[in-house]
Amino acid sequence: MPLNPVTKTKLLAVSTATLCTALFKRGLRNQFIQDVRPLNANLPNMVGEAFTLRYIPAREDLNPITVFQDRGHPQRVAVEQCPAGSVLVFDSRKDARAASAGSILVSRLMMRGCAGVVTDGGFRDSPEIAALPFPAYHQRPSAPTNLTLHQALDINVPIGCGDVAVWPGDVMVGDKEGVIVIPAAIADEIAKEAVEMTAFEDFVTEMVVKQGRSILGLYPPTEQKSKDDFAAWMQTNASRYPL
Repeated sequence: MPLNPVTKTKLLAVSTATLCTALFKRGLRNQFIQDVRPLNANLPNMVGEAFTLRYIPAREDLNPITVFQDRGHPQRVAVEQCPAGSVLVFDSRKDARAASAGSILVSRLMMRGCAGVVTDGGFRDSPEIAALPFPAYHQRPSAPTNLTLHQALDINVPIGCGDVAVWPGDVMVGDKEGVIVIPAAIADEIAKEAVEMTAFEDFVTEMVVKQGRSILGLYPPTEQKSKDDFAAWMQTNASRYPL
């Protein structure tokens, strides 16, 4: 099923930290991609369905610079096939010694209406990518061309990215901290719960910071007064959240 627009709106308003907790409650402990960070932390959340590209270690006799003359080269094809609204996710085996892609390909994804790009390796031309109004996440800058170490092989198959399994169609959410992978089948319920959790966490923050309340009995709300206070707070603040 395609990503529900209502679910997307909710995921745009929540943090990866809150989503991690919601997934943990369902026994999913390993959904946050490791060692991947935004090139531009000032952009809004990235939300979209995963479209994947798998790299294997390059073999020199099969991966010369001339392979880019082939219009069917998997890296180029993936950039041209990634659907609008989707996130292109590279499996670079956590190897940032050579780039997964550069600014031209990332710019092409942006112009095609894709939602973002993620690699557990690195991007070349990273200053240019960071200047784009387009969410991009990587491990660190990497100037060498992908051909140096990576051979693009499979498009839109299950991959590993930063120690997380990513299936095509999984929902990718990125924020200022990193990227989390939500199984598509539970995206709607996770998004709903995350918005509710976000509202409660905002309430707790206001109580702690503005009123100096203790977190005991408040977070989690084991006291009835905390539950009653939150209900009253929501009557005034519910419009802030895409419930």
